This record gives sequence, C-alpha cells and structure tokens, in this order.
Amino acid sequence: MSFDHPNYGLSESQEEDFQPASLDNPLPRAVLRMNNYQLLDGEWNFAIDTTDSGLRDGWHLGHSYEYTAQWPGAVEAHIAEAKGQPGTWHDKVVVWYEREFTRPERDVEQIRSMLQLTFGACGYETRVWLNGRQLRTIEGEDIHYGGYTSFSYELREESLQAVNRLTVRIADTMDAETPRGKQESHVYKRGGIWYQTYTGAVRSVWLEMVERNRLRSRVGIVSLVEDQLVRFNLTLRIHDPGAYVIRLQVFDRDPAATEPLASSDFPLRLEAGQREQRVAMEVPGAQLWSPEEPRLYRLVAQLIDAEGYVAQIESHFGLRKIEARGAYVYLNNQRIYLDGILYQPGRATYDEMQKHMHAMKELGCNLVRVHIAGVDPRIYNLADELGLLLWVEVPSPHSSTPRSRQNHREELLRMVALIGTHPSVVIWSLYNEDWGAQDIATNPETRQYIVDMYHYMQIAYPQFLVVDNDGWHHISWLGRLKSDLLTAHLYTPDLNRWRELLDRLVMGEMEGTAAFPLVVGDPFFYRRQVPLIVSEWGGFGFPDYGGPQDSATRAENIRLFKQELRKRSIAGDVYTQATNIEDERNGLIDPYTGALDVPAGLLRSRIEP
Repeated sequence: MSFDHPNYGLSESQEEDFQPASLDNPLPRAVLRMNNYQLLDGEWNFAIDTTDSGLRDGWHLGHSYEYTAQWPGAVEAHIAEAKGQPGTWHDKVVVWYEREFTRPERDVEQIRSMLQLTFGACGYETRVWLNGRQLRTIEGEDIHYGGYTSFSYELREESLQAVNRLTVRIADTMDAETPRGKQESHVYKRGGIWYQTYTGAVRSVWLEMVERNRLRSRVGIVSLVEDQLVRFNLTLRIHDPGAYVIRLQVFDRDPAATEPLASSDFPLRLEAGQREQRVAMEVPGAQLWSPEEPRLYRLVAQLIDAEGYVAQIESHFGLRKIEARGAYVYLNNQRIYLDGILYQPGRATYDEMQKHMHAMKELGCNLVRVHIAGVDPRIYNLADELGLLLWVEVPSPHSSTPRSRQNHREELLRMVALIGTHPSVVIWSLYNEDWGAQDIATNPETRQYIVDMYHYMQIAYPQFLVVDNDGWHHISWLGRLKSDLLTAHLYTPDLNRWRELLDRLVMGEMEGTAAFPLVVGDPFFYRRQVPLIVSEWGGFGFPDYGGPQDSATRAENIRLFKQELRKRSIAGDVYTQATNIEDERNGLIDPYTGALDVPAGLLRSRIEP
C-alpha cells in the first residue's frame, strides 16, 4: 500500500513551536488529519446475493465473484452493469463487495499509530470482514445501520496480513420504517416526486494511519458572538489512559498566517474509551461569518500525551449567531430576509454539486434548503466558503411507527454529530409534510416524539433553528409552537390567488392556506410572534404545479411572485427548485453544467429588510 499524497506526512511528535500547514481536504469529511491515507475507491469484486444465502454459506470466508463494480457507486448501477438491464429492485437487495489491499509498512515512529478503515457513507445495512473476521465499528456495532454518514473501524495489528482481504455485505429494503427521503418505498412508489432508489456504496472508502489516542473527526462549534467566545465540542478516542492536554489554536484562514489569534491548553486525565469534551475559549477581535462576508478561521486542535506526543486535527469555523426573534430571522443580531431555493442533488456527482452551489449563489440566493437528502460533507465546506446558509433535513421514513421514530432519531443524531462544525448550517427540519409522521394530527405519541427531539436540539445544538414538520401540521403545546419557524408550502401559478393566500397567511389563518392546517395539537394564535417562512413555492414548469414552460415567462412570474412576498411581513421564502430531477422539471439550473436558465440575481430580494 502506497501512502504518497504530497500534502501528508506521518504523524509524529511536534515541538512547541509547531507551525500548522494549510491543507486541502481530499476526503468527504469535515476535518483534516496530518497523516497518511489511501483511497480504496476503484474496481471491487461484486456479487448479487439473490437468495440472501451469503451469510449462511460463508461468503465472507471465501467466494467466487462473477462481476466487478466501481466503488463508489449505487447498487442499482452495479446491478444494471452486471445484468445488462435496469438495476431496479422492488423489495430487498443484498450485494457483496470484496477487494485486497497490501499491509502498510510500519517504522518505529508509528508505534503510537494504528490503521483505520472509514466508509464515507454506505448502507442502509453494512457488515464488514477483514480476512474473514467480522469487524466492529468504533461505536461497537457489528452491523452499521444508516446510509448518509461516515463510520470507521480500527484494524488490529494481529488481524493484518501481508495481503488483506476486505469483504463488505450491503443490504437494503423498501421498508417504509427506514429513513429514505424521497426514494421509493412500500408506501410511496416511484414516479412524480418519488425517485429511484440510490443506495449501497455511495461514498468513498479509505484507509489511514491514526493515533491510538486522538481527537476524532467530529467537532461541534457554538459561538457567542457578543462575547467573542467559542465553545468547541470534541470527541476523544483513548487506548492508553493517562494525563493529556487538549491544545486549541485559532489562526486566520490565510495560509500565510503562522501566529495564532488565540491559544489555550486544557489539561485532563482520560480513561480508555471514547468521550466528548466541551471547552471554551475567547477569540479577541474575531470577525463574524455572514453571506456577505463569509469570514472563516482555522482551528488546530491537538491532543498531547504526557511524553509530548501530538495527535492533531484541523478544521475551519466561523462565528455566527442565528435567531428567530418575533416575526423575523436575525443573523448576527441583524435582521435578514432568507432568499432560499430548494435543492435536491439526487445522483449528482460532487463536481456537479459544486457547480450547482455556485449557480445558486449567482441566482441571488443566500439560503439553500437541502431537501431530505444526505450529501458529500465537502458541500458544507463549500457553503461555508461561498457564504450560503444551509437548511438541512433528516431523510424521512415513510411510515409512522415506534421503529420508524427510533430509526429517525438515530439518523438525526448521526448527521448532526458530523455537521456541527459549519457556520453555514443554520436550520434543521425534523420532518417534511408529515412523511414518516402521517398521524401527527391524531397520534399524541408522534407529536410527543417530535416535541422531545425539538427540545433536545434546542439544548444540545443551540447554534441551529429547528423546524418540527415543514410545510404544515406544526405542533402547538399549550399554545406554544414547537418549531422555531412557522413554515407553509404554497403552490399556485395564479398571481391573484397567490396574493390572496399570502394575505390570509400573514393575517394568521391557520386553515385553508396550505394543503392542510398549519398547526395541530393545542390551539395556536398567530400574532407575528414567530417568523413566517413560505418554505416551498413556485414549481413553475412541473405540470402538476402549473405555470409556464418557457424560461422567459417563468422568470417574469418568479419576479412578480417574489415581489408579493417582500411586500408582506414574511421572513423568507424557498423557491422550488434548483435543478430538474427525474420527473420534476421545474429547475432553474442545468443539472450537468450549472448554467442558469433564468437571469442571474433573479431570486435576490430587491427590497431591503
């Protein structure tokens, strides 16, 4: 195995005057490591386990693979390539992948290091074997569930051979209780707004040398802008108990910056295992992050053992504050109107998603609502740099049961743990349009679960605004809305009808505006005490939504509809949508090139708040 990336060297003990380098981020994660890595992307052996007999027959011990497949890639594409026909499946799919890698050579300086295997995302159900022995994730899972976030395995030295065989079994079903977003299921069949499944080996997998005692690739950041104070939430992984020091240094983002703006040490004694630790430090003179000035700082976080050995990660962050205050949203204590657009990346490549993000900025958007989908984490980094606010959503299950709620909760916790670094992420939706919560109006258990998760997010992640169920059926408890925003989905191609709906909405009519009542639970009386967002509108060009097909007329409609929004006490809007995807043909951006089909700046507000 060759570890030869030019930006990386072996981790080693550093002197006190260590000067951090500026690195590009080549892997789909939020932080950088000063270490070696090797992508395992490329050609893998591939097999379709049609009868789900591979576990019983011991395929992990040895199997003759009939096909090959390119990792990363969707199961559907791999089946299609193997069979020479469409790779759709209608109930359950089980596939196996296998490849070999050469054991890396170790020298004396690497005695404090170990080999780690990381999947950027894979699922929905993943099992992994090394040389026929099943691996457990760092969290202790024999089976990893979930399809949108990364997970890792530590490879024990005694399990490694000169040439190693890595075997992966991936299973998924149309089960409506699993988080699926807008992929089809047993409840919602493909067609219209429901899409082809896209599952399996969907993100890169890599090997890397990591320290036995280290900071993991999870950094949560909460900034208190008035005090220029930053709270850092760090995850520590320890194999050797003892005395350690966490050292945090904050630098200007400029690669030439060598003197830290702030530095602080935090001595602590650590036991073996994994734990989270919050520390706070002042960053005097720090400027705030905003869409107009996306000012970022570089964090160098080090874990130093009693002998002075340093394990290091690096990330960037920005200081910002988001609030729902009265009828409006405030960013850094300044009122802001959210000029948003709905974004469904679907099967877009990372390169295409980059083009989309730049195009949405060019359209005049300051907010992108990433619609119930998991995306490459580097997109969050790009939003940080471009100054795009992000509204993130948990991919929803399609049925409301105790199990679906448990799956939903676990997916939320996995996602939020890995996205807490980014100043661009400002809003989270728990559900959308009752998907996975169809009984929200009638089932107190469903409402209680959503209320509990809303309260959890408020306490654990105060840096975000949280929406309970976007579009309608928000929850009122004792007359208090359990959502930081009151959102409505309004679709009509008729301008006069549009004016009427907006007027009724701002007057506080909770019924008869959206497809269903806006609030359920206890009585709720809207009197501008919470920001009102039209979080979906337009859809011009999609036949079921109505509206013109030609881009010039569509652009004029958007301009007129947008003007009506800004004439009223509305805090923001989200035009639907950025690009065409499958049957939905209402995009404003070419999904392949990123070119605009409408004039630049069309979605930028012309009226100052």
